[in-house]
Amino acid sequence: MKLAASRELHSYWNLLRGGRSAPERSEIDPGAIRGVLADTFILEVDRSKRYPIRIAGTRTNSLFARELKGAAFLDLWQTPDQREIAAILASVADETVAVLAGVSTHPPGLRPLDLELLLLPLRHHGDTRARILGAFSPAFLPSWIGLLPAAPMTLSSLRVLGRAESSFRKQLSAARDEPARAMDFGRTPHFDRRGHLFVFTSAAEQR
Repeated sequence: MKLAASRELHSYWNLLRGGRSAPERSEIDPGAIRGVLADTFILEVDRSKRYPIRIAGTRTNSLFARELKGAAFLDLWQTPDQREIAAILASVADETVAVLAGVSTHPPGLRPLDLELLLLPLRHHGDTRARILGAFSPAFLPSWIGLLPAAPMTLSSLRVLGRAESSFRKQLSAARDEPARAMDFGRTPHFDRRGHLFVFTSAAEQR
């Protein structure tokens, strides 16, 4: 993780969960993460509703120049990436893995903005397939934030964090032979290993 906000949120989540696969949603104390709270959000794991946003921090709302509560998380992404994002979210919930992704947005006529996207599973009344804690951490604060909405996001890199990485790599290898599996992240992209990152080419870029 390059950005301090991502590291802080991941460390807090890791501390809360202890020996469990994920902490409870009710254990999240906003005061304990006040320094990064503005960048955070919580998703409901509801595939039919395209992962609705339950709560969004002020800077996340400002990034898209609107109140995001109730909005579908998948709608924040370019259409070619939405299947990949849906598969990643399903894997975060189903496999209880923490994921770090590199994303970008390029509003017309403005400088592109790179962000780190952190996705962390949460239990809700004991169910690990109910909530996801996340954060969009921008590499810098653009002058247009809060004035203009970010363009639909694109996904550029992906990494599974911690102890799950070796398991993920095995499942990723198996997914190439079994396209219907959840861990293939959208069933279409090609993945390359570059250092500590998994970098993929989307279906649109392959055509």
